[in-house]
Amino acid sequence: MTYESSRSANLPEPSVVPLQGWHCSHFFYRWNRRNFRKLSKHQRAEGSEQFRTILGNLSTDGPKQLQTMIVSGHKADFGLVMLDSHPLVIERMHQRLLQSELGVALEPTYSFVSLTEVSEYLPTKEQFSEKLIREGEDPTTPAFEAKVNSYERRLPMMLQQRLYPELPTWPAFCFYPMNKARKVGANWFLLPFSERAAMMAEHGQSGMAFGGRVTQIVTAAIGLDDWEWGVSLWARNPQYLKEIVYVMRFDQASARFGQFGPFYAGYISSPSDILHHCLGDANDSSQGA
Repeated sequence: MTYESSRSANLPEPSVVPLQGWHCSHFFYRWNRRNFRKLSKHQRAEGSEQFRTILGNLSTDGPKQLQTMIVSGHKADFGLVMLDSHPLVIERMHQRLLQSELGVALEPTYSFVSLTEVSEYLPTKEQFSEKLIREGEDPTTPAFEAKVNSYERRLPMMLQQRLYPELPTWPAFCFYPMNKARKVGANWFLLPFSERAAMMAEHGQSGMAFGGRVTQIVTAAIGLDDWEWGVSLWARNPQYLKEIVYVMRFDQASARFGQFGPFYAGYISSPSDILHHCLGDANDSSQGA
């Protein structure tokens, strides 16, 4: 056996399925109203039913997680968030929309391709213990032991949620891509891990203050898209989105090293709600030839 074949024998089989976690894609679309109005009565009715089926509960071969939303502002009319172990299951949803009767009236405006991940800054049990000691906790006390044991019990659930997240159902949504700065005097990737971890711990502490009001999923796009990470936020109320982003901008990780792309804000909505909101009376099947 050659060296190359021996080395390959220890590697997993080639696959598009991640070794852990899911693929995640965000898609945003705009309706071309002029093209939509050119469709016949039958095409509108058939296309609307296809739209509901592709994106609704009637789709049996869709991704493991799918969410639809109406987008505010001019950047898009509606958006999708999809997660699955196989990337082409996600991509097929996009292609099915374009191939549907309404496809001629759909214009993709933005997409973001990423993978779920466990952040390298999520503390292990030992790192959590060290953090408590640095903060002045006495490791010989029952209270210290209780905190460490509680964290250890929560850790598997935290890992599971990061790799295989359940999309929240709260109504207000926001997505944005981001990088960490790599400029002279502020290069995130040249800092010692301990310094980066401390700043991310501060960042996480700010976010925890919004528990019960905002939840997030951060996915990694390094090597897959133009930005390094994608941040998806869900909130009980849109005001909380504004507040959490504002508060966290003062953390060192954001203030010194955060670089942010376009923001897409929207509201979780059903496929039928999207059709009615965006196309209104024009979607009435009595319209057209």
